Amino acid sequence: MATKPPLTPNSSNPRPSASRGAKRSRSPVRQLLESYLSHHRKVAKDSARRLWRAPVASLMTWTVMGVALALPVGLLLLLTSLQGVSAGWESAARVTVYLEESVTADQAAGLRLDVGTRADVAEVELIDKSAALAEFRQTSGLKEALDYLNDNPLPHTLLVTPSDESRTEAGMQSLVTALTDTRGVAQVQVDLGWLQRLNAITELLGRGVWALAVLLAVAVILVIGNTIRLAIESRRDEILVAKLVGGTDAFVRRPFLYTGLWFGLGGGIVALFLLQITLWYLSGPVERLAGLYRSNFSLNGLSFEGVIALITVSILFGWLGAWLAVKRHLDSVEPG
Repeated sequence: MATKPPLTPNSSNPRPSASRGAKRSRSPVRQLLESYLSHHRKVAKDSARRLWRAPVASLMTWTVMGVALALPVGLLLLLTSLQGVSAGWESAARVTVYLEESVTADQAAGLRLDVGTRADVAEVELIDKSAALAEFRQTSGLKEALDYLNDNPLPHTLLVTPSDESRTEAGMQSLVTALTDTRGVAQVQVDLGWLQRLNAITELLGRGVWALAVLLAVAVILVIGNTIRLAIESRRDEILVAKLVGGTDAFVRRPFLYTGLWFGLGGGIVALFLLQITLWYLSGPVERLAGLYRSNFSLNGLSFEGVIALITVSILFGWLGAWLAVKRHLDSVEPG
């Protein structure tokens, strides 16, 4: 009787061989990486569950972080809006040149051409005295009183727009001096002092806001650190057991760092919510006030990049506070 030859690798079933080959293809490095990532996911979920089980304490910490983050960010948004409006005013600043009463319309047109050839002048507009009187008659509400005038008391006026290079204090002073010395000019008026004062005030407020932001950031880190310290004390026995069975410092530290990350994420979301509520509450009065002054001022919210930056900074603050607390207090928890 013919006997069957023994099974060889070539005559075996290819499926089990492929399965064994797939198992052998998984290198120890890959297995270690998968185990590492699986443990991180497990720790992150467990940290989130612990916060969810204590909603009142977690919400209080998130609210403190949200207020501390929303306050400087809101003030920075306000300053950014103010600086944008002042930049628009500065770019539209013009020098008003009042001509002498003896200057005729043809002479005013000649002066307009002469001033327009200057290198530090971008544009010159001539306002005829009759057109100025007609506009004043419509806007002043003194139409009946102006009918009693025999002559037009308003002079020809030049509206001079400086070039971009001359919109500095020295450039404006040089332009005003040259225009004042021009023949046929009675008065030159430019009032940028209030704008300079506004810029100085906004710069001072900007530095104050950054100082406040630094102080509140330190406060946020301290709040997170104190919260993590309390969590370490409440889990002291668990930490001791983990160290007795050979748990490394990184293994023991990891849950508290993830707790800090969750605190930071929640604080950033609360800060965004507070900012949106505040902008919605103030947008109506601000628009009405800007309309009374014929200004296009408006409060601008955070852009998408700003939202991402706020969330990222909040998470970093939470992680940093947790890391400092763990570094200081976890090392003191050692099995006796």
